[in-house]
Amino acid sequence: MWWVITVVAVVVLVATYLTWLAARVDRLHARAVAAYATLDAHLLRRAVAAVALAEAAQLPTLMYAARIAVDAQPEDREVAENDLTRHLRDAAAGPQDVVGPLVQVSRRVALARQVHNDVVRDALAVRRRVLVRLFRLTRKHPRPAYFDVDDPSLP
Repeated sequence: MWWVITVVAVVVLVATYLTWLAARVDRLHARAVAAYATLDAHLLRRAVAAVALAEAAQLPTLMYAARIAVDAQPEDREVAENDLTRHLRDAAAGPQDVVGPLVQVSRRVALARQVHNDVVRDALAVRRRVLVRLFRLTRKHPRPAYFDVDDPSLP
């Protein structure tokens, strides 16, 4: 009789652990999606601020790079944002009253990128666990990806 109780207790503990692990996987992937949405919003704000700077300083190449960054497809987004960052660094030597808001937005982009990459790192670490792979707990979630761009903060 004791062995039946022991087996039931072990099954309950394993099921509880697997349920907790599945919930953790779901939470981490939801956080990764939310972090990407936040990063996307900050990148959009930075592009809008870059357009305003380009109009004020009469910089057509910066305006073109900002428009490309806004309209970029997800697979081309990193390249477009790197190009915009390079153009913003060149234009950062302008008047402080025009460049100031852009510097603040760029700092927020850098922070959002760091948060996003940290969450992706955590999600990928959980995906590598043996039990997660064995029970295919990530099958309904797409694999999160890092967002690798040049440091978007301006001096």
